[in-house]
Amino acid sequence: QVQLVESGGGLVQPGGSLRLSCAASGSDFSINAMGFYRQAPGKGREERELVAGITRTGLLNYGDFAKGRFTISRDNAKNTIFLQMNNLKPEDTAVYYCNGDPGYPYGLGYPGAFWGQGTQVTVSS
Repeated sequence: QVQLVESGGGLVQPGGSLRLSCAASGSDFSINAMGFYRQAPGKGREERELVAGITRTGLLNYGDFAKGRFTISRDNAKNTIFLQMNNLKPEDTAVYYCNGDPGYPYGLGYPGAFWGQGTQVTVSS
């Protein structure tokens, strides 16, 4: 069983920055793709949108809203990813979920098999 544990959410003012982390553990097989999805207030699980994803070899995917503001990186030795979010806006307010998969589903437009519990990001003055 794979466990994905997020950290780093919180309250930030517009224009501020946050750094999220997600560590994968608990499985004998490697997680290839890891990333973050977000679920905005009032939206359902099926409406989660990709924020950013990265594979073990460094293949990247970003949501359009994240390009130029967010940067994802990965430490393969620690099975951990990092999401640096800059110039945050109120519309970035959401629960951010770590996501992972042994394959590479982000390139096909759908999430991986494993989910974390989520961390709240609130952007407000």
